[in-house]
Amino acid sequence: MRLLFATHNKNKFEEIKRMLPEGFHLLSLHDVEFDEDIEETADTIEGNASLKAQVIFEKFGIDCFADDTGLLVEALGGAPGVYSSRYAGDGKSESNIRKMLENLKGADNRKAHFKTVISLMTSKGEKIFTGICNGKIIEEPRGTSGFGYDPVFQPEGYELTFAQMDQDLKNKIGHRGKAMKLLFEHLYNL
Repeated sequence: MRLLFATHNKNKFEEIKRMLPEGFHLLSLHDVEFDEDIEETADTIEGNASLKAQVIFEKFGIDCFADDTGLLVEALGGAPGVYSSRYAGDGKSESNIRKMLENLKGADNRKAHFKTVISLMTSKGEKIFTGICNGKIIEEPRGTSGFGYDPVFQPEGYELTFAQMDQDLKNKIGHRGKAMKLLFEHLYNL
């Protein structure tokens, strides 16, 4: 089955590609020569995933999916949430992490969760899949793999941050892996 993943994020594309079961061929926006940015104007994670998938499906008519992910920190009232990738304004992971840690200074409650929403768009309509990974925000970044907030997010039940884990473990327990598993189960049952 051919699927188009509506993302320009190379790290995300590679992460998803590693999760693909046999029988799926994943295309990137680069493969279809789509270089435009799709503005994330929705006020929810679900809305942004849906918006991106709809734009790509309407343009190419290929079964596609898009995701949006947010880190929701309890002590920050759910922030950065839908604004996770642009929390500090410049879209750079280091700046986003620095701002979040600064805003959490002195906070006893460091509970957080990652939430990934995937919108699958086909000629039969849209299906939504959600994956959540609970954990906490540590005080100092640890680890060098992964991307985004991975160096400061420690999943529940683990002493490692996502940035300290090997990719297979992160995919197994992480928010994106959980959402992708639901997507693939759905596609297998079509």
